[in-house]
Amino acid sequence: MIVLDATYYGNTVLAWLSALLLMGVITVVLRLLISLVMRRLSAFAKKTETDLDDLVADLIARTKLFFLLIVSMYFATFALTLPQAATRVIRTVAMLALLIQAAIWASGFISFWLKRQMKRKLEEDAATATTFSALGFLSKLIVWSVVLLLVLDNLGVDITTLVAGLGIGGIALALAVQNILGDLFASLSIVLDKPFVIGDFIIVGDLLGTVEKIGLKTTRVRSLSGEQLVFSNNDLLQSRIRNYKRMFERRILFSFGVTYQTPHEKLAAIPAMIREIIEAQDQVRFDRAHFKEYGDFSLNFEIVYYVKNPDYNFYMDTQQAINLALYRRFQEEAIDFAYPTQTIHMNSETVALPVTNHKKS
Repeated sequence: MIVLDATYYGNTVLAWLSALLLMGVITVVLRLLISLVMRRLSAFAKKTETDLDDLVADLIARTKLFFLLIVSMYFATFALTLPQAATRVIRTVAMLALLIQAAIWASGFISFWLKRQMKRKLEEDAATATTFSALGFLSKLIVWSVVLLLVLDNLGVDITTLVAGLGIGGIALALAVQNILGDLFASLSIVLDKPFVIGDFIIVGDLLGTVEKIGLKTTRVRSLSGEQLVFSNNDLLQSRIRNYKRMFERRILFSFGVTYQTPHEKLAAIPAMIREIIEAQDQVRFDRAHFKEYGDFSLNFEIVYYVKNPDYNFYMDTQQAINLALYRRFQEEAIDFAYPTQTIHMNSETVALPVTNHKKS
């Protein structure tokens, strides 16, 4: 009893032991409470389709033991009589632990949200994984930077000068890497706005091909001739992009000519023939067919129709079927396609040559 009544730093040994026991009890209770809540939430989450319960369970699972110990220590100090300086230190330590744990929770929230977004969008755009990972890294970097500044502020460090210095340094760094940052933000813009995705066939200027990869700095396109085209993301968004994969239908214009020897009645029947042939095709909408002009060696027709399937191979198959049917129909009607010809008309005239008499002298 004499030992328990001994006083150290203003508190008896019994008070110190009581505070230590209280700290242990609070830690155990908090751990058990977290485990119980985790089990209940896990069982509940399996029965629901919402993400909120999964998020809460994930954040609770990220609660660290050091945070529980410091919280328990903070509440255990209420059983003790401590100097004002010691109380201030304990409160500072508890605040630092809370800030670090809050940063861990914030990072967990970012990871959870990004994971869900990537899972939903990965099937339609594989580049989403890379860009969302970069977005997650930047978000976590911002969170931990803010927490670091708050920690320094709680430790008594004057962060005003530090923030000003970081601001100037940040401006200098941004100027030094502005091209890289421009491509990075362009990459985020491509992923979020989606002017194109992987697999789309695009034309940029006089270059064309299929999008293979959308990276943080560049986008890679496989051209029709086989080589890989590499575009800077920033330059790409500043260009006019034609996305053929987004076509709902393809407008087709083609023309042909028949010979000048074609009779009038057959010439007048050609537009109806063409319409019949085009309307017989699948997924095709006829627009017009006209005798357009008198050419140098042919009577020219112009035809317009729409293919409702944007696939290029489907369009070529349809055009081939139209051409073959048109050729067969013209054979049946004895209508000749025109081709470059030239007729030369020659006038023959009799030329009388003068007769000269030569006399001998």
